[in-house]
Amino acid sequence: MTVTTHAPRIGLALGGGGARGLAHIPVLEALDDLGLRPVKIAGTSIGAILGAAYASGLGGEDIRRIVLEIFADRNAVLSRLWQLRPRRFKDMFRTGPVQFDPERVLEVFLSDYLPDSFEDLKTPLRLLATDFYGCQEVDFESGPLLPAIAASIAIPAVFRPVRHGDRYLIDGGVVNPLPFDGLRAECDIVIAVDVVGAPVPREKGAEISMMDSLFGSSQILMQTITTQKLKTDQPDILVRPPHDNIRVLDFMKAGRILDAAESLRENTKKRIEELVKESMPVT
Repeated sequence: MTVTTHAPRIGLALGGGGARGLAHIPVLEALDDLGLRPVKIAGTSIGAILGAAYASGLGGEDIRRIVLEIFADRNAVLSRLWQLRPRRFKDMFRTGPVQFDPERVLEVFLSDYLPDSFEDLKTPLRLLATDFYGCQEVDFESGPLLPAIAASIAIPAVFRPVRHGDRYLIDGGVVNPLPFDGLRAECDIVIAVDVVGAPVPREKGAEISMMDSLFGSSQILMQTITTQKLKTDQPDILVRPPHDNIRVLDFMKAGRILDAAESLRENTKKRIEELVKESMPVT
């Protein structure tokens, strides 16, 4: 960590992990408690959504309130999901599972809370997606915001790939589930929040369902990528929520997820305070 004569510049990386990514929120609240704002945020998948919200100027507690309001009423959520049904009659009966349009999902659930473009954000933001055919990371730092978030969250089998020029983009977690790389050059303290988790059996001896197999395989892949990254570089603070049985699409358990992650708020504050003291010049 670089010794500096000014308040340390903080970089924040918010990783992918589906519903477990709501555990990012107590970390945002910890920064707010200390009166610190990152100078750069990087996000992938669910981290792209929460990173964009935080970069827009919303506080951690604002984001917590919005999340709890969205998922407080199951019927209201189902009503919004109904708006996402296929618009063409024939698409309702095509072979295979229906995939949602991720940008349409964002419009229905979150467009009221997010600005239109990266240029409208209060904190610089980098969002990550994956070029499906190019097999490489794609970064967004300017231009329209919702399409970039849509590409970053496009989990295979749940969302349709996002067309961007001549490329098809999917979930950024496929290539970079914890995007703390690239922050070091601009930041004195790098905080990375890893919310991937691991497959958990529904009950002892139960067969693995198709969806659990798909999402669990993705978790294993993302864990492997992160483990390899951490062998060559380390953030100054690595935050991980407690192990649990939350699954990728368990957003209706938002309250439970936040309660289970509450300890991250104080733990993260303590670790940040220690690093800030170390980074300040001795007088």
